[in-house]
Amino acid sequence: MATVKPDDRLTRSQGFMCVGFAGVFSKTVTSPLELVKIKSQVGTFHCKKGFLHSFLVVYQNEGLRGFWKGNLVSCLRLFPYSAVHLATYKHIVHLHMDELGYISQWRAILAGGLAGVSAALATYPLEVAETRLIAQNCREPTYRGVVHTLSKIYQTEGLRTLYSGFSLTVLGAFPFSIGCYAVYVNLDKLWREPQFRFTPLQNFINGCLAAGIAQTFSYPFETVKRKMQAQNPRLPHYGGADVHFTGMLDCFRQVIRNKGILTLWSGITANMIKIVPYFGLLFSCFEMCKQVCLYRNGYIVSPLSYKLAPGVDQSMGPTEVEEVKRYLKNRSFQSQQGSRW
Repeated sequence: MATVKPDDRLTRSQGFMCVGFAGVFSKTVTSPLELVKIKSQVGTFHCKKGFLHSFLVVYQNEGLRGFWKGNLVSCLRLFPYSAVHLATYKHIVHLHMDELGYISQWRAILAGGLAGVSAALATYPLEVAETRLIAQNCREPTYRGVVHTLSKIYQTEGLRTLYSGFSLTVLGAFPFSIGCYAVYVNLDKLWREPQFRFTPLQNFINGCLAAGIAQTFSYPFETVKRKMQAQNPRLPHYGGADVHFTGMLDCFRQVIRNKGILTLWSGITANMIKIVPYFGLLFSCFEMCKQVCLYRNGYIVSPLSYKLAPGVDQSMGPTEVEEVKRYLKNRSFQSQQGSRW
């Protein structure tokens, strides 16, 4: 069983800000790995000789700046994606909660998958723009910035192209959810203790393990999706895609026939290496932001520790704590005025 326990000591805006900052920071730091992964999936010339050689080719052809191509649009996409994902997830979870606030593990994972599809639908054009910006050579750019990329795709290729490959997001959600479920139902056997006793380190390892296995299951769908997002006959080298195709099924067929079935997992090395630093930075930055917010709200004595403030009811919301502090301050002021008389 999984229990949904949001931290009610943070306001909605504070929670959103913590998630946003942590996501932007972790994405920016791991951007070079993400760039190599996407280039490998598309099949650009940078990644013909393996993982390590890809970094050298990118640096030689595009410079250090090239490793952060598409990072701005990826960070911009994070905020609406997180908002839609969180709202959809909470709505689905609350529909399936019992009277004690519990939800079965498979239902929670399914809710996460459906929330991910909903968030992807709302922000998919930004993902297409990210792929196009990464696949192009920044020294001979076709696109200049997020707005120019979106407007040029819309004007020359139509609205449909901004959702090219979206069906693969839906299809990939099923093996992804199965991978997550396969990990979480076996956690008790892995650690030989019940889940409610897991330490933060164990939960971090569980998250990385689930992400690694789930992404491996759904990776072929993402590879084909990236090729569909990048390909355009009007662009140099067909947008960088290493195979030419007419649709989703033809793309699978062309990749397997001309490149081999393992090509569907191109870039998996960069993806696996990225998981630990990405989630490590994500969780640590989120906790740092959370501590600052809890300190500002009066729940802890310092933004550098989780030592609880004495006399503060941790079950109260931020507004209630502020009202209590205001009441005590007014009462203290009135007692001081009375003692003077």
